[in-house]
Amino acid sequence: MKSNMLFFIRKNTRFIIVPVLILSFLYHLGCSEAENLKSDDESIRHGIVYYEDGRFGGWPANHGIWSWGDEILVGFCAAYYMDRGNGHAVNPDEPEHHLLARSLDGGETWNLEYPEKQKSLLPRGAMLFGTTLPDVDYPPIRDLKEPINFTHPDFAMTFRMEDHRGGGQSRFYYSYDRGKNWNGPFALPLFDTPGIAARTDYLVEGESELLAFLTAGKSDGREGRTLVVSTRDGGLNWEFLSWIGPEPEVFRIMPSTVRLSEHEILTTVRTRESDRRLIKGWISKDNGANWEFLTDVAPDVGVGNPPSLIKLNDGRLAVTYAHRAEPYGIRARLSDDNGRTWSDPIIFREDGGNWDIGYSRSVQRTDGKIVTIYYYWNEESGPERYIASTIWDPSIYNDD
Repeated sequence: MKSNMLFFIRKNTRFIIVPVLILSFLYHLGCSEAENLKSDDESIRHGIVYYEDGRFGGWPANHGIWSWGDEILVGFCAAYYMDRGNGHAVNPDEPEHHLLARSLDGGETWNLEYPEKQKSLLPRGAMLFGTTLPDVDYPPIRDLKEPINFTHPDFAMTFRMEDHRGGGQSRFYYSYDRGKNWNGPFALPLFDTPGIAARTDYLVEGESELLAFLTAGKSDGREGRTLVVSTRDGGLNWEFLSWIGPEPEVFRIMPSTVRLSEHEILTTVRTRESDRRLIKGWISKDNGANWEFLTDVAPDVGVGNPPSLIKLNDGRLAVTYAHRAEPYGIRARLSDDNGRTWSDPIIFREDGGNWDIGYSRSVQRTDGKIVTIYYYWNEESGPERYIASTIWDPSIYNDD
């Protein structure tokens, strides 16, 4: 049995990836078999989307991913690296940049884009681990005046937040040219909550209709509780639709959602209950008006990590996430019954340097393979966090 290996070679202050095939019994890195799933580890390939010496690339789940066939766009932060012990390894006194990476070949190669040059998608608010950009005139957050066409063929939308703890003001942007140019920032209402901590998770329901899945501050002002909001007039007005479950004991945040049928919607949610950190599944059978708990999707994710849920071309569901406990790494689970039950974890890699990894986003490309993007580091790469990719084939994973 052979295994795809990634060796990092320093060249002009960057790392390049060199794939090497060696016998897995000599050295095994990044690709493992789940106990009850068939696996061909040569079908799993890891790559680099963004790496830079002295920097911290992080949190794609806070930004979003979009795809048009094999064209993929993903957002992430690029801060400055600093070893801060048990905290995120970000220098709080240096600027935090928000970047985009675009692939035109299904995630095989990537080019960086800098929306800050257009004064767009600018980092702001208490959610930053670094500072705002110096010498930049930040545009005000304003009200949307013209309706958005959500069904435009090159449409993309992103939701951003001011504060991840209890909420605060959130905003949104939209694009009609696949994220090359963005309109915004536009204000998102508070929906009678202590604040909204918005990340990008939405379902387009029609030309003027969209459902957005958000996190709000709880009644005590702390993080956080998931909710659904809707617009029927292209984003000019928004209304609260429902809470996803009762107010949690600790928090229920960062939903990732798919439509199952004409009336059914499934969302997976990062959850903390007492000393448990897990991913839970909730289902609505009336288009988001009411929700019921479905199942534990991933019963243990270490110190906590959000899910990325997608519906595959063959009708199955796939959820990807980081396991933030030893052995640290990136995993997936599959469901062939609309999220009622889930496979054992598919372990793509378990060589992470510590818990400070993950926040994945995934899309399926035209050949059926899945491109999963996340932030990562290990002993081979060095302590800087980088934006990584794993390309994998879900068709080879079948229950015994």
